[in-house]
Amino acid sequence: MRQNPARRAALLDAAIEVLAREGSRGLTLRAVDAGAGVPVGTSSNYFANRAELLRQIMERTGERLTPDPEALAETMKAPTSPELVALLLRQVHERMEADRSSYLAMMELRLEGVRRPELGAELNKRLRATLEDNIRFHEEAGLPGDRVAVILMYLAVHGMIVDDLMVPDVLAGSAGELIDELCKRLLAYGTRETA
Repeated sequence: MRQNPARRAALLDAAIEVLAREGSRGLTLRAVDAGAGVPVGTSSNYFANRAELLRQIMERTGERLTPDPEALAETMKAPTSPELVALLLRQVHERMEADRSSYLAMMELRLEGVRRPELGAELNKRLRATLEDNIRFHEEAGLPGDRVAVILMYLAVHGMIVDDLMVPDVLAGSAGELIDELCKRLLAYGTRETA
């Protein structure tokens, strides 16, 4: 397999676009080559098979959707509060909107993972680790809310993102307001319970 990291990244970026636009059935090595503007057969030099391509797409979407460490550090200078949690969640939403293709590709990977147990197992492992990393980040930063609150926010915000990206008229542009309200209600509720 070829090891040119820049070429591999370009092929994976093209694959993400194909997967987001055409779905799993449209994702072929030939379609990736066309999307990347490279000669036919180039992708087969980088990905041994479709399963390997899907696995690497999963990794690449994670890279593309991860927050910039410097921007995150700047955000975390604010005092810990429900408002800071809401800001962090709005930033998640903004990243997904800015890289809609990566998020849609991840949705396609989830569907494909139902059909391909080996991909499903890898997705479960990776997404579970990401959730645990988010919980750990939340707790170590001293943000309000416990483990269950973080899981509930994860479920609510990701569900909202699905509708916002796939059927945008359902929410009609109120995602930021809904995130603010979610944090206010959920984190205030948790505060009352522990007081």
